[in-house]
Amino acid sequence: MKQDEKISAKAPVIGGKQYHIDCGPGDVARSVLIPGDPARVNKIASVWDSAHEVANHREYHTMTGEFKGVPISCTSSGFGSPSLIIAVDELSRIGVDTFIRVGSTGGLHEDMQLGDLVISTGAVRLDGASKDLVIPEYPAVAHYEVVMALIQAAEEVGVRYHVGVTASTDTFYTGQGRPALGGYLPSFKEHILEDMQKAGVKNFEMEVGALLTAANIFGKRAGAACIVIANRVTDDFQITDDMQKRAGLVASTAVSILATWDKEKEKKGKRFLYPKLLS
Repeated sequence: MKQDEKISAKAPVIGGKQYHIDCGPGDVARSVLIPGDPARVNKIASVWDSAHEVANHREYHTMTGEFKGVPISCTSSGFGSPSLIIAVDELSRIGVDTFIRVGSTGGLHEDMQLGDLVISTGAVRLDGASKDLVIPEYPAVAHYEVVMALIQAAEEVGVRYHVGVTASTDTFYTGQGRPALGGYLPSFKEHILEDMQKAGVKNFEMEVGALLTAANIFGKRAGAACIVIANRVTDDFQITDDMQKRAGLVASTAVSILATWDKEKEKKGKRFLYPKLLS
């Protein structure tokens, strides 16, 4: 930062870098994978052909590289929706147009095995941060191209998967119907698990709703592929490096697929993908 550099309080940029993520134009690819945990960035990037660290500031750890010849980046968002919305906003300001959340999740149905993938088509916005962006009735919807790319990627990688609606909460314990310290669980959360199951919701996690809401408002593509590490029906829990890498591989493969589809759309002068376009 230069001593006489004027920094805007409305949109702080320091030395050409966005204030929170510490990245500027050219630091990241058009497509960015978004895990919550900064430690997962290296694990995800380990499946790429090449990778280098761009920034590591607060909860935002960023690496950029290539996968199957396609530029790709990964930025952690920290836990929960507030820090994720900051990441999506600042990354969008420097040229990112596609976001895929790569996370862990709790499955809400007995047939969801540990290690399965959940591909989100939309989300129940049980968080508070997305309500700072828009009214609660605004839908959190995944971009259809990202959903299709993730499904194709899961098929290619050979990962068992589920497709459907995700519920995004602000807290891991009471927000998802788990008792907090001392068994505390408010009455208005006692039936949240059962209610979501009845509504056909596939999984609980903490960021997808905010991601999809922000991306739609900012005019970006977004989706999510979360690995099941907990089953709330059978009360099983397991998380391994291999599970996290598989989720990263599916998401990275989806980025490669989207790049191919984007070229096809450009070649044929189309804005939107449809099945016949690829035939």
